[in-house]
Amino acid sequence: MQENFCLKKKSQEEFKQMKADEKAGCSPDKHNCTDAYTTHKYTNETGLRVYGQGKPVRLFVAGLHGDEWRDTTEILLKIKPPEKGTLALIPLVNRGEYISTLDPAYYQGMGISILEAVEALNPEIYIELHSYSGENLEKLAGRDRLERIGVPAYSVLKAGVLLGSVSPWIRRKYFAKEALCLSFEVQKGNPLAGEFAASMLEILKETESRDEFVEFLRKEFPEQARKAIEDYRRFYGEL
Repeated sequence: MQENFCLKKKSQEEFKQMKADEKAGCSPDKHNCTDAYTTHKYTNETGLRVYGQGKPVRLFVAGLHGDEWRDTTEILLKIKPPEKGTLALIPLVNRGEYISTLDPAYYQGMGISILEAVEALNPEIYIELHSYSGENLEKLAGRDRLERIGVPAYSVLKAGVLLGSVSPWIRRKYFAKEALCLSFEVQKGNPLAGEFAASMLEILKETESRDEFVEFLRKEFPEQARKAIEDYRRFYGEL
């Protein structure tokens, strides 16, 4: 009964907000009002959520900068608790300006909530969920990325989803060598990319170690696994 009351109260609040939007000439059904509606929808999604208990501890974060939250936040919001261990989520880190996570200033400023979660939880598995525009594919996955900006190129997995490492700055400073730290890039406006990324996170939320996921990657995506291992060794030494 209490649950029904809470749901009803929530629905009334959402209805009031929608009516206020309409009064201001804005409705979620109108294209030019999408930004206002979705911003309100995700107002309370910036906090840390923790499900389950014990080890391994996994931390997934999305909506790290700019408008990436539009294609990534919903994916984290739909994840259910793991069968074993802990799953911590930050569905929306920051919807502000775009500052690259390769810049150390990112994690000390707009991404400070990530460092706070890492220091508090000490996760063995850390996943960042980003999004990219199709015209930027070459910048992310081009072979010259290492020469251009000092980090390896992403690997193309499937359905517009790319796989790479997180920023060397946070990887080296905050995680043990045995930790699994991955960055996924989801193509903006591509439903198939979102679905595939969600399926990968379903696997990762039950993964218990770096080696377990590496074996999965070797089996399902051998070329991408080979590249990921080579890139890791280039930056951090032996596995």
